[in-house]
Amino acid sequence: MHDVMKLDVKENIHSENDHIAEHVKQHLSEDGILVVNVMGAPGVGKTTTLKNIFPHLKTKKPYVIEGDIESDIDTVDLRNMGFDTYQINTFGACHLDAPLIHDAIHHMDFDREGILFIENIGNLVCPAEFSIGEHVKMLISTVTEGSDKPYKYPLAFEKADLILINKCDLLPYVDFDEEFFVKGVRAQNEDVPIFKVSGRTGEGFADVAAWLEARDLG
Repeated sequence: MHDVMKLDVKENIHSENDHIAEHVKQHLSEDGILVVNVMGAPGVGKTTTLKNIFPHLKTKKPYVIEGDIESDIDTVDLRNMGFDTYQINTFGACHLDAPLIHDAIHHMDFDREGILFIENIGNLVCPAEFSIGEHVKMLISTVTEGSDKPYKYPLAFEKADLILINKCDLLPYVDFDEEFFVKGVRAQNEDVPIFKVSGRTGEGFADVAAWLEARDLG
């Protein structure tokens, strides 16, 4: 009888994605482009947030990659407003990944320093697990979603570099416990900045834009 040797082989299943993500980040850093991974559930106002941030950018040009399962509605809208926007459709996949972004940036013209906003697929689970070459993970939540989201989707809040609480103009009309929400965030992410904003009134976005423009490419 032959002896049988059992080997455990452990390899990070995200290793190739992470390698490409680091290449994307380095390449865009050299061009003076800050990359922002915009995450949030469907309907939190990701595209509306971008529209509100752009007018407040004083030194950086905005660029956009729009990620959707289907359609190019937001891309057409942003292009009509004069913003350089590239569309990615995943046709079912619940998140963007680094290879998709690597391909997309080679179809874009980064003609001066700026900020590339990558609007990820509307989802609070998968996008948090995949690096796409970002310097900043910007997570958008809303008062209409309820205050329990940091407890139900901890990874997204743990990995966020910046959190926006959107639709704050609706606070008088919804049951949102801000103290409970912030307590849940701080349990996962002690130092992440939190901005209260309103996509309808424009409240708070000047401060978000200033924070992003002050962020370095490290």
